Amino acid sequence: MERTVVVAITEGLHARPAALFAQKAGQQPVPVRIAKVGGDAVDAASILGIMTLGAGVGDEVVLRTDDDGDDATAALDALVEFLSSEAVA
Repeated sequence: MERTVVVAITEGLHARPAALFAQKAGQQPVPVRIAKVGGDAVDAASILGIMTLGAGVGDEVVLRTDDDGDDATAALDALVEFLSSEAVA
C-alpha cells in the first residue's frame, strides 16, 4: 500500500519537522517507509533517514507500507495529513 503526497510544510522535512514526522511515524501500528519520488526509501521513523531525503516544500514523496488493512490505511492517512499541513505544531 502506498500514497504519494506533496510536502506542504513550509520548512520542508528538515530539523524539527523531520523529528515530529519521525515521532508520528514511530507511533503508527505498521512500519512505514518514505522516499522522494524516484529516490531511495528510508524508515519513516528515522530522523536521520528523513533528513537525508532533502525533501522541501513542494516536493513529492511516497509513503509505503508492506502491510494492508485498516491499520495500514490509518497509518498512511495520518502521515499524509501531517505532510499536507503548511505548519507543524
